[in-house]
Amino acid sequence: MQGIHLTADLFDCKAARDLMIDRGVLQEACIRLVRRSGLTVVGDDFHQFADFNEQPGGVTGLVLLAESHLAVHTWPELDAVTLDVYVCNFTSDNTSKAQMLTDELVRLFAPERANRNSLLRGVPQSPDSPDPAHLAIEWLTPDVVHGFARRRPPRVVETGLQRLEWHDTRALGRMFSLDGAFMASERDEFIYHECMVHVPALAHNAPRHALVMGGGDGCSARELLRYAGIERIIVAELDPEVIDTCRREFADVNRRALDDPRVEVRIGDAFEALRKPRVNDPRFDLVVMDLTDPGGADSESGSHASALYSRETYELIRSRLTPGGLVTLHIGSAFHHPDRFRRTLSDLRDVFRHVAAYKAYMPLYGCEWGLAVASMNHDPSTLGAADIKARLAQHHIEGLRFYSPRVHASLFAWPLYAEALGA
Repeated sequence: MQGIHLTADLFDCKAARDLMIDRGVLQEACIRLVRRSGLTVVGDDFHQFADFNEQPGGVTGLVLLAESHLAVHTWPELDAVTLDVYVCNFTSDNTSKAQMLTDELVRLFAPERANRNSLLRGVPQSPDSPDPAHLAIEWLTPDVVHGFARRRPPRVVETGLQRLEWHDTRALGRMFSLDGAFMASERDEFIYHECMVHVPALAHNAPRHALVMGGGDGCSARELLRYAGIERIIVAELDPEVIDTCRREFADVNRRALDDPRVEVRIGDAFEALRKPRVNDPRFDLVVMDLTDPGGADSESGSHASALYSRETYELIRSRLTPGGLVTLHIGSAFHHPDRFRRTLSDLRDVFRHVAAYKAYMPLYGCEWGLAVASMNHDPSTLGAADIKARLAQHHIEGLRFYSPRVHASLFAWPLYAEALGA
């Protein structure tokens, strides 16, 4: 039963129309390509769907193979095709034949875009899967994917702005994703949020007013509330569903920070919260850009927050900071996202006098994750362990699980390839 399962989702196909809407034409082409690849046809069945809205229907086809099967489905109204090739390697390795068949079929339909996946089947060492949808995965780049086993299918909320999924994972407990991008998990979020908040907060050393851009999970607000001198935190979150669901699902993680009287939740564009301050809005000692990634895998497509990662935003933040204020944000992985990493640091240095990159390994993100802190007057990288120890004691901050005086200096130590990008 061991074998390989190949799938392909094809978009904007430019193939001859008959391949999409004519049962006989598609049947002949599939059987011809199966035989050309060296696989063995033992039967087939192709079904022509009726016309729909005066448009020709698509075709679903199955070619039974001695080695397993080929399945094909055409969607002429979408110029799309889905392919499914599975072969077992019982007496011989048929992997190359399956790959050849899939390659030939993709070329046949001439898509402008294709999403292809490969899965090994029947591996004895594979762990038990509790249900058919047992993996939560995220693409770090178009070539790198990572993920986690989960106990059950996710709970899905279509918010009107994005797809929010809550996963119950074995390794990291509860976690949520937005449009397929992992955001936070209950077992490792403290690494990210402690670094995101305490590096700038201790450099300032007397924060009173803070703006969290995004941060709907409430964890950045939780860390800011450790400072007794904090008077006001504005959390500007675009999606009200993120706030609502994190109040329910993450209450024990964020310690109900979003309900603290010092925290004001504003639903809407975080950029507008900066550009059009309300009458009683203060200047901020800290701005925490706790946003979704600017774009997946250095691609042109991005998230709702993409436009906020710009010099215009950084200039606006600088104008809303107190003289000693600092801004912190995440900048992706130096290894996986070098262009984004370099560009963000360069843009920050065009605006702020002091910019320092730092990092921590995040299990949820599957890599060493970069952050940056920027200010006109403070450089946290110059603070030593004794300084951090004294300031943590001054603010009576205890119970941290990652950040410490010894860890502080290590956060700013980068390998040479990252230094070449501006770290």
